[in-house]
Amino acid sequence: MRTAIVTGASRGIGRACAITLAAQRFAVVVNYAGSADEAAQVVREIESAGGKALAVQADVASATAVARLFDGAEAAFDGIDVVVSSAGVMTTGPIAEVGDDEFDRVIGINLRGTFNVFRETARRVRDNGRLIGLSSTTLALNAPGYGLYNATKGAVESIVRVAAKELGGRGITVNAVAPGPVETGLFLDGKSEADVQRMAGMAPQKRLGRPDDIAGVVAFLASPQAAWVNGQVVRANGGIA
Repeated sequence: MRTAIVTGASRGIGRACAITLAAQRFAVVVNYAGSADEAAQVVREIESAGGKALAVQADVASATAVARLFDGAEAAFDGIDVVVSSAGVMTTGPIAEVGDDEFDRVIGINLRGTFNVFRETARRVRDNGRLIGLSSTTLALNAPGYGLYNATKGAVESIVRVAAKELGGRGITVNAVAPGPVETGLFLDGKSEADVQRMAGMAPQKRLGRPDDIAGVVAFLASPQAAWVNGQVVRANGGIA
Protein backbone atom coordinates (compact mmCIF):
# COMPACT_ATOMS: atom_id res chain seq x y z
CA MET A 1 0.00 0.00 0.00
CA ARG A 2 1.32 3.42 -0.96
CA THR A 3 1.37 6.28 1.55
CA ALA A 4 0.25 9.88 1.11
CA ILE A 5 0.69 12.87 3.39
CA VAL A 6 -1.92 15.61 2.97
CA THR A 7 -1.27 18.85 4.83
CA GLY A 8 -4.22 20.94 5.91
CA ALA A 9 -6.36 17.81 5.63
CA SER A 10 -8.87 18.44 8.40
CA ARG A 11 -11.19 20.52 6.21
CA GLY A 12 -11.89 21.89 2.74
CA ILE A 13 -9.82 20.80 -0.23
CA GLY A 14 -7.27 18.99 1.93
CA ARG A 15 -10.00 16.89 3.52
CA ALA A 16 -11.41 15.95 0.13
CA CYS A 17 -7.93 15.02 -1.11
CA ALA A 18 -7.31 12.77 1.90
CA ILE A 19 -10.61 10.93 1.47
CA THR A 20 -10.18 10.59 -2.30
CA LEU A 21 -6.63 9.23 -2.02
CA ALA A 22 -7.74 6.78 0.68
CA ALA A 23 -10.42 5.52 -1.71
CA GLN A 24 -7.61 4.83 -4.18
CA ARG A 25 -5.90 2.58 -1.63
CA PHE A 26 -3.41 5.03 -0.17
CA ALA A 27 -2.66 4.98 3.52
CA VAL A 28 -3.18 8.65 4.38
CA VAL A 29 -1.51 10.86 6.95
CA VAL A 30 -4.07 13.53 7.81
CA ASN A 31 -2.14 16.62 8.87
CA TYR A 32 -3.76 19.41 10.83
CA ALA A 33 -2.57 22.46 12.74
CA GLY A 34 -5.30 23.13 15.29
CA SER A 35 -8.44 21.24 14.25
CA ALA A 36 -7.87 17.96 16.07
CA ASP A 37 -11.53 16.96 16.23
CA GLU A 38 -12.06 17.56 12.52
CA ALA A 39 -8.89 15.63 11.64
CA ALA A 40 -10.05 12.72 13.79
CA GLN A 41 -13.36 12.74 11.94
CA VAL A 42 -11.53 12.48 8.61
CA VAL A 43 -9.58 9.50 9.94
CA ARG A 44 -12.79 7.83 11.13
CA GLU A 45 -14.43 8.37 7.75
CA ILE A 46 -11.47 6.80 5.96
CA GLU A 47 -11.29 3.86 8.35
CA SER A 48 -15.03 3.24 8.21
CA ALA A 49 -14.65 2.80 4.45
CA GLY A 50 -11.93 0.21 4.97
CA GLY A 51 -8.92 2.48 4.55
CA LYS A 52 -5.92 3.33 6.69
CA ALA A 53 -5.28 6.79 8.10
CA LEU A 54 -3.43 8.58 10.86
CA ALA A 55 -3.89 12.16 12.11
CA VAL A 56 -0.67 14.05 12.86
CA GLN A 57 -0.53 17.59 14.23
CA ALA A 58 2.05 19.92 12.71
CA ASP A 59 2.17 23.63 11.93
CA VAL A 60 3.72 23.68 8.46
CA ALA A 61 5.28 27.08 9.19
CA SER A 62 7.68 25.24 11.52
CA ALA A 63 10.40 23.19 9.84
CA THR A 64 10.82 21.15 13.02
CA ALA A 65 7.11 20.33 13.08
CA VAL A 66 7.14 19.31 9.42
CA ALA A 67 10.08 16.98 10.08
CA ARG A 68 8.06 15.39 12.90
CA LEU A 69 5.12 14.99 10.52
CA PHE A 70 7.29 13.03 8.10
CA ASP A 71 8.78 11.03 10.98
CA GLY A 72 5.27 10.02 11.99
CA ALA A 73 4.38 8.98 8.46
CA GLU A 74 7.50 6.85 8.08
CA ALA A 75 7.05 5.23 11.47
CA ALA A 76 3.42 4.34 10.81
CA PHE A 77 3.56 3.33 7.16
CA ASP A 78 7.23 2.64 6.35
CA GLY A 79 7.72 5.23 3.63
CA ILE A 80 6.16 8.13 1.74
CA ASP A 81 5.01 8.06 -1.88
CA VAL A 82 2.81 11.12 -2.34
CA VAL A 83 2.71 14.50 -0.63
CA VAL A 84 -0.09 17.03 -1.13
CA SER A 85 0.82 20.45 0.22
CA SER A 86 -2.66 21.82 0.84
CA ALA A 87 -2.33 23.83 4.06
CA GLY A 88 -2.93 27.52 3.52
CA VAL A 89 -4.72 30.68 4.60
CA MET A 90 -6.34 33.45 2.58
CA THR A 91 -6.48 37.11 3.46
CA THR A 92 -7.69 39.95 1.29
CA GLY A 93 -7.33 43.69 1.43
CA PRO A 94 -5.48 46.55 -0.26
CA ILE A 95 -1.70 46.29 -0.19
CA ALA A 96 -1.53 49.63 1.61
CA GLU A 97 -3.53 48.20 4.52
CA VAL A 98 -1.62 44.94 5.05
CA GLY A 99 -0.05 44.94 8.51
CA ASP A 100 3.23 43.31 9.42
CA ASP A 101 1.59 40.64 11.58
CA GLU A 102 -0.82 39.69 8.80
CA PHE A 103 2.04 39.62 6.30
CA ASP A 104 4.12 37.35 8.51
CA ARG A 105 1.20 34.97 9.16
CA VAL A 106 0.29 34.51 5.50
CA ILE A 107 3.89 34.23 4.33
CA GLY A 108 4.63 31.84 7.19
CA ILE A 109 1.90 29.37 6.29
CA ASN A 110 1.53 29.73 2.52
CA LEU A 111 5.15 30.27 1.51
CA ARG A 112 7.42 29.09 4.31
CA GLY A 113 5.03 26.23 5.00
CA THR A 114 5.04 25.13 1.37
CA PHE A 115 8.82 25.37 1.23
CA ASN A 116 9.18 23.33 4.43
CA VAL A 117 6.95 20.60 3.01
CA PHE A 118 8.69 20.59 -0.36
CA ARG A 119 12.12 20.44 1.26
CA GLU A 120 11.20 17.53 3.51
CA THR A 121 9.53 15.74 0.59
CA ALA A 122 12.68 16.13 -1.52
CA ARG A 123 14.67 14.49 1.26
CA ARG A 124 12.30 11.64 2.03
CA VAL A 125 9.82 10.74 -0.69
CA ARG A 126 10.48 7.44 -2.43
CA ASP A 127 11.61 7.27 -6.04
CA ASN A 128 8.76 7.66 -8.55
CA GLY A 129 6.82 9.63 -5.96
CA ARG A 130 4.50 12.58 -6.41
CA LEU A 131 4.57 16.08 -4.91
CA ILE A 132 1.54 18.31 -5.47
CA GLY A 133 1.19 21.90 -4.33
CA LEU A 134 -1.86 24.16 -4.23
CA SER A 135 -1.79 27.45 -6.12
CA SER A 136 -4.83 29.57 -7.03
CA THR A 137 -6.65 30.96 -10.03
CA THR A 138 -6.47 34.35 -8.29
CA LEU A 139 -3.05 34.63 -9.95
CA ALA A 140 -4.72 34.73 -13.37
CA LEU A 141 -7.37 37.25 -12.31
CA ASN A 142 -5.14 39.85 -10.59
CA ALA A 143 -8.10 41.13 -8.59
CA PRO A 144 -7.56 44.06 -6.22
CA GLY A 145 -7.14 42.93 -2.63
CA TYR A 146 -5.22 39.74 -3.41
CA GLY A 147 -1.70 41.16 -3.49
CA LEU A 148 -0.37 39.32 -0.46
CA TYR A 149 -2.16 36.06 -1.19
CA ASN A 150 -1.06 36.12 -4.83
CA ALA A 151 2.53 36.76 -3.80
CA THR A 152 2.54 33.47 -1.91
CA LYS A 153 0.85 31.51 -4.68
CA GLY A 154 3.18 32.90 -7.34
CA ALA A 155 6.04 31.65 -5.20
CA VAL A 156 4.42 28.22 -4.97
CA GLU A 157 4.28 27.94 -8.75
CA SER A 158 7.94 28.95 -9.03
CA ILE A 159 9.01 26.38 -6.44
CA VAL A 160 7.02 23.68 -8.28
CA ARG A 161 8.84 24.33 -11.55
CA VAL A 162 12.28 24.24 -9.95
CA ALA A 163 11.55 21.18 -7.81
CA ALA A 164 10.27 19.31 -10.87
CA LYS A 165 13.69 19.68 -12.48
CA GLU A 166 15.60 18.89 -9.32
CA LEU A 167 13.70 15.69 -8.53
CA GLY A 168 12.87 14.41 -12.00
CA GLY A 169 15.96 12.23 -12.14
CA ARG A 170 14.41 10.03 -9.47
CA GLY A 171 11.16 9.66 -11.39
CA ILE A 172 9.40 12.08 -9.03
CA THR A 173 6.89 14.49 -10.53
CA VAL A 174 6.08 17.88 -9.03
CA ASN A 175 2.97 19.79 -10.05
CA ALA A 176 0.45 22.28 -8.71
CA VAL A 177 -3.31 22.58 -8.89
CA ALA A 178 -4.76 26.11 -9.07
CA PRO A 179 -8.42 26.01 -8.02
CA GLY A 180 -10.91 28.71 -8.80
CA PRO A 181 -13.54 29.67 -6.20
CA VAL A 182 -14.41 26.54 -4.21
CA GLU A 183 -17.08 25.99 -1.57
CA THR A 184 -14.78 25.94 1.44
CA GLY A 185 -14.45 28.02 4.57
CA LEU A 186 -11.19 29.43 3.21
CA PHE A 187 -13.07 30.97 0.29
CA LEU A 188 -16.43 31.76 1.89
CA ASP A 189 -15.24 33.37 5.13
CA GLY A 190 -15.66 37.14 5.08
CA LYS A 191 -17.58 37.27 1.80
CA SER A 192 -21.12 38.50 1.42
CA GLU A 193 -23.76 36.37 -0.29
CA ALA A 194 -23.69 38.83 -3.19
CA ASP A 195 -19.92 38.38 -3.56
CA VAL A 196 -20.28 34.60 -3.52
CA GLN A 197 -23.01 34.65 -6.16
CA ARG A 198 -21.03 37.02 -8.33
CA MET A 199 -18.00 34.75 -8.26
CA ALA A 200 -20.12 31.66 -8.90
CA GLY A 201 -21.50 33.42 -11.95
CA MET A 202 -18.02 33.88 -13.42
CA ALA A 203 -17.80 30.19 -14.33
CA PRO A 204 -19.55 29.02 -17.51
CA GLN A 205 -21.32 26.38 -15.42
CA LYS A 206 -22.59 29.11 -13.04
CA ARG A 207 -21.52 27.46 -9.83
CA LEU A 208 -18.66 27.37 -7.39
CA GLY A 209 -16.22 24.52 -7.48
CA ARG A 210 -16.55 21.75 -4.93
CA PRO A 211 -13.70 20.23 -2.93
CA ASP A 212 -14.20 16.93 -4.77
CA ASP A 213 -13.63 18.70 -8.10
CA ILE A 214 -10.12 19.59 -6.97
CA ALA A 215 -9.44 16.31 -5.20
CA GLY A 216 -10.09 14.45 -8.45
CA VAL A 217 -7.39 16.45 -10.22
CA VAL A 218 -4.98 15.89 -7.33
CA ALA A 219 -5.71 12.15 -7.41
CA PHE A 220 -4.90 12.04 -11.12
CA LEU A 221 -1.58 13.82 -10.57
CA ALA A 222 -0.81 11.31 -7.81
CA SER A 223 -1.49 8.36 -10.11
CA PRO A 224 0.85 6.37 -12.38
CA GLN A 225 -1.10 7.74 -15.37
CA ALA A 226 0.32 11.21 -14.65
CA ALA A 227 3.96 10.12 -14.87
CA TRP A 228 4.57 12.39 -17.89
CA VAL A 229 2.95 15.44 -16.30
CA ASN A 230 5.69 17.35 -14.53
CA GLY A 231 6.40 20.96 -13.60
CA GLN A 232 2.88 22.00 -14.55
CA VAL A 233 0.09 24.09 -13.01
CA VAL A 234 -3.36 22.64 -13.64
CA ARG A 235 -5.95 25.42 -13.47
CA ALA A 236 -9.03 23.62 -12.20
CA ASN A 237 -11.42 26.55 -12.21
CA GLY A 238 -14.41 25.62 -14.35
CA GLY A 239 -13.32 27.95 -17.14
CA ILE A 240 -13.07 31.19 -15.15
CA ALA A 241 -9.57 31.89 -16.42
